[in-house]
Amino acid sequence: MSDVFPVNDYGPLMPGLVMAGVAIFHVFLAQFAVGGGMLLCYFQWLAMTKREVHAQRFVEGYFKLLVLISFVVGALTGVGIWFTAIQISPATIGSMVDNFHWLWATEWTFFCLEIVAGYCFYRYHERLTDRAAMTLLAIYALASWVSLFVINGILSWQLTPGRWLETHNVFDGFFNPSFWPSLLFRTVVAMTLAALAACVVINLMNSIDRDAKRALINRAAHLLVPMVLMPVLGVWFLAVMPADSRSWVLGGSPAMMLFLNISIGSSLAIGGYALLGMVMQRLYINGATASLLLLLAFGATAGGEFVREGSRKPYSIRQVLYSNAIKPDEVARLREVGCTTNDPYPLRQADQFPNDQVRLGARVFRRQCSVCHTVQGTNAVAELTGAWDANQMRMNFAKLQHTKAFMPPFAGSAVELESLVQFIDWSSARRPDSWPASDDPATVAQIQNWLDEAGTAPGDFEQNRNRHSARNP
Repeated sequence: MSDVFPVNDYGPLMPGLVMAGVAIFHVFLAQFAVGGGMLLCYFQWLAMTKREVHAQRFVEGYFKLLVLISFVVGALTGVGIWFTAIQISPATIGSMVDNFHWLWATEWTFFCLEIVAGYCFYRYHERLTDRAAMTLLAIYALASWVSLFVINGILSWQLTPGRWLETHNVFDGFFNPSFWPSLLFRTVVAMTLAALAACVVINLMNSIDRDAKRALINRAAHLLVPMVLMPVLGVWFLAVMPADSRSWVLGGSPAMMLFLNISIGSSLAIGGYALLGMVMQRLYINGATASLLLLLAFGATAGGEFVREGSRKPYSIRQVLYSNAIKPDEVARLREVGCTTNDPYPLRQADQFPNDQVRLGARVFRRQCSVCHTVQGTNAVAELTGAWDANQMRMNFAKLQHTKAFMPPFAGSAVELESLVQFIDWSSARRPDSWPASDDPATVAQIQNWLDEAGTAPGDFEQNRNRHSARNP
């Protein structure tokens, strides 16, 4: 059995939502930093070749924004990701570090190079020749993109490990089926964010007139042209996704389909305005419009990241680790010995629970449910099961991977499942001081029958259709 870690309690916020909030904000800033390096190289070239009069002034102002947002806020949120991740899913982070530690080290090396090059430019650019300044900006841009290159390979491995499942070769996992479409898509997104942020910065340059601002905005808009590739890259990414993951995104999960539509709609709005207005008609856009487009880009990023994370369900690492940090090959044994047998961590305020059965149910909830659910709060099990009676809850939990195929199978004994039902019922009843224990052997036997019928394999739509067809030839 893999190591058991307690999940930090965030009250009414489910831990996964806390992680998502930090991660989405960081991803947005990190991709802006990558695109910012490319944009600065382009404008430095415009300044060196005298193609744009105010390009050098823009470079100096834009880089100050890049340093403030990327180096300060981006670094803090990066630390925040690690801090929240090791509290919420230490087994997932441990597996990623264990398999890709040298690649993480490589990424951190390039991140250090990015920081050094960036600060050198920030501190000494006024004393540098144009060529030296361009060299520093190119080093910064390349180092930041290589960081994206490495991190993208590790993150995409979680969804599409590919041949790594058979070979366990680090490069088979790194250059996985979704590596290239996701890398290219993220690169285009980075360029888009940098260009939209540039439009905001240009509008804040009060020392130049409107025509000069228009000229700079039209130059920044050149980085928006690759957005025409987004539909192709998005379809490519969907095509290489596992079939069940693709089914969640395309209708199997209403939440994921909603966020996909938010991402697509926001991207289409940005792309249509940018390509038709800013690139083809060379329109001037004011600060309010630029800010609105940047806000839409944040919405598109949030929707895309939600879909990328959610499409892995029921896994955190596909076919390696379920979202509750239980390995697929552990389920059968945990059905026999129980999921709380080797859990050494006590409950908080255990004396507030009415009996040992409810206490056991609370530990089962912590082990199997608490990463993605709260008891009463966001994505609360008390609300999700509110229309079920106790027997429906027992059967649906026992056949969880068939009840909702993006959920992992229940990995515990029949006694533990009954204790979980009692814990949820007690919580839904506003936690009274006393609660009768459920100790009917017939109930436990029925739960065991349902567990046996469900099996220990993950569920999917095709499997459920086949099961239905077998019952109704």
